[in-house]
Amino acid sequence: MMIRFAILPLLLALNFSMCKKQQAVTEEPQPGGTSSPAAAAIAAASVAAASPKITKPVVDQTAQTLIFCYHRLVDKVRYPGTEITPAAFEAQMKELKDKGVTVISMQDLLAWKRGEKNIPPRCAVITFDDGWKSQYEVAWPILKKFGYPVTMFIYTEGVRGGSLGGGEAITWEQLADMRDNGVDIQAHTATHQDLREGHTVMVIEPGGKRTKKKLTGADYEKWVQNEVVGCKELLEQRLGIKVNCFAVPFGNYNEHVKELARNAGYEAMFTVYGQPITFTSPMDSIGRYAIEANKPKVFADAVSMIGASSGGGTAVAEVGAKDLMTQPADGETVHTALPLIKANLGSIGQIEPGSVQMRVSGLGLVPVSFDPKTGMVSYQVPQKLRDKTCTVIVSAKSAGKKVETHWTFGIEEGPATAASSPATTKK
Repeated sequence: MMIRFAILPLLLALNFSMCKKQQAVTEEPQPGGTSSPAAAAIAAASVAAASPKITKPVVDQTAQTLIFCYHRLVDKVRYPGTEITPAAFEAQMKELKDKGVTVISMQDLLAWKRGEKNIPPRCAVITFDDGWKSQYEVAWPILKKFGYPVTMFIYTEGVRGGSLGGGEAITWEQLADMRDNGVDIQAHTATHQDLREGHTVMVIEPGGKRTKKKLTGADYEKWVQNEVVGCKELLEQRLGIKVNCFAVPFGNYNEHVKELARNAGYEAMFTVYGQPITFTSPMDSIGRYAIEANKPKVFADAVSMIGASSGGGTAVAEVGAKDLMTQPADGETVHTALPLIKANLGSIGQIEPGSVQMRVSGLGLVPVSFDPKTGMVSYQVPQKLRDKTCTVIVSAKSAGKKVETHWTFGIEEGPATAASSPATTKK
């Protein structure tokens, strides 16, 4: 009996010791520094409560922008297709300000297209092509005077020291200076030529010798890879930048060129078929208005395209030109300056007949024919269109809401030819 009472305290002490040991094991940190599942859940909930919820901004999808394309500024114009005077350029920059058109950066435009940020209801983007030294010495100071951002589309062999870069070309040092001061620098091919297969191009042989050839097959693919991809890589390496935009020389492109650009990592591809850019405009054929001394109306027409638009106005539903089976098609080149322009509005719904309007660049508002039964709107151009590109804007009302579409086509009278000769050295 005495032995039984003596063993009982010993068992109690042993049991207490085991409980303490079990508690110590439970409280010991888990492998890798993690706590128990319950504790982890509590901690995660605390962090979630403390962290603000990130939401994507709601952007204004009724905003519009214009993109202007300039080349060279000279005091005496010799080549009116690519040159204007500094005075004319400065006057145009002032007109944008006076008319309330805000100039934004290219990257802000792309962020809006991605749905990441808003842009002003009426705005414009300024771009310069090729890489002339007048862009650095003359245009840039004017842009800085107005506080306007600018994008430079550079073809790499045209930079000073390249096979096509003469005394009037911009230098890598000047490009670096612009980069350091916020200028956006993007790609415009290596040698500035028509990228479509089957065209005669100027090939630069080892040693600098130039030869004209019609490249096809593997030879063409090797050449066009350098034009689309090689120029991007060189700009990124020489300037330490990210290149995400590609401007097509002369506005000439096809589906293969688009595919090459997408695979190269370009976010957007630009042409010279000017048109107002909307939230739904395709990213692989963004039109720009080419400003030339012999076409003073282009700038005025472009500004007037968005001149009536203002914040707080009636929302416009943008309809893709492909959905309306437009004639000519968007991006198509026709061989007559007297085209029949058509669009089928039947897919939109019931159209209010009196609301149908068509605007043609260079002509303005034109008298159209509209068939309510088929939904077909058409206009036969009665006199020759003078420009090499034509933008059409068709608008109408359906169920009380305004809908709009726009597209651009090229004009080359006679047999199909290359839009321009191969690039020449900047002299």
